[in-house]
Amino acid sequence: MRLINRQPGVVLKTTLVALPFLLAFVAYSIGSEIRLAENPSDKLLPAPSTIAETAERLFTQPDRRSDRILLWHDTAASLQRLVLGVGIASALATIIGLLIGLLPHVRATLAGFVAVLSMIPPLAVLPILFIVFGLGELSKVVLIIVGILPFLIRDLSQRVLEIPRETIVKAETLGASSLVIALRVALPQLMPRLIQAVRLSLGPAWLFLIAAEAIASEQGLGYRIFLVRRFLAMDVILTYVIWITFLAFMMDLALRRLSQKLFPWTEAGL
Repeated sequence: MRLINRQPGVVLKTTLVALPFLLAFVAYSIGSEIRLAENPSDKLLPAPSTIAETAERLFTQPDRRSDRILLWHDTAASLQRLVLGVGIASALATIIGLLIGLLPHVRATLAGFVAVLSMIPPLAVLPILFIVFGLGELSKVVLIIVGILPFLIRDLSQRVLEIPRETIVKAETLGASSLVIALRVALPQLMPRLIQAVRLSLGPAWLFLIAAEAIASEQGLGYRIFLVRRFLAMDVILTYVIWITFLAFMMDLALRRLSQKLFPWTEAGL
């Protein structure tokens, strides 16, 4: 049997999934042990046990000055910004994607403009956003929207264009208006792609959020990471990085489960 036709069993698949994580942990542990053996005060690669102790403290012990558990407070602030930004971008992308995909005049007007916008590095316009919207919450949310909206629009409009022309013609034959075609024909076929596109945009969305919080914020996961870096607190930084990764993974998993439940025929293992 050819290798491309072989499927791993449950045990082997579980082992293969865990293997890269195990190798990364072993490599880090060895590197940390070597550095600490040379310099017990080294902060660059803290021991895994030190990271575990720091994580326990960050998750359970309140801050002395604010009497709040800062990790949970930062998490709530960051998730609020992220969900708001991704939600608004998804709603706008759905509407604009439908218009570009269905209406030739709108496509001629906006398709090229959106393509050009997608080439602009979002972080390059961050200073402009701070000047226009200030240093508050709005600029951070707008950065997420600006960062992922063009990608979402292009992806969703392309999906609408992939709808077979005969499907639209049949709807027109039955007397459907443009609005009915958009809502009853195009939108149901667009929703699976929307979930997949949001999953793919979560990584960039987190990047834009962390960057904005690092530059101008008083709370948030990105703010805390860049605050403690001046003290070389790698144990805190690594704890926050692992926590952010876990949150992003759980969000991706939740979207995948939602897609599998609502649109099982579209899932291909992503």
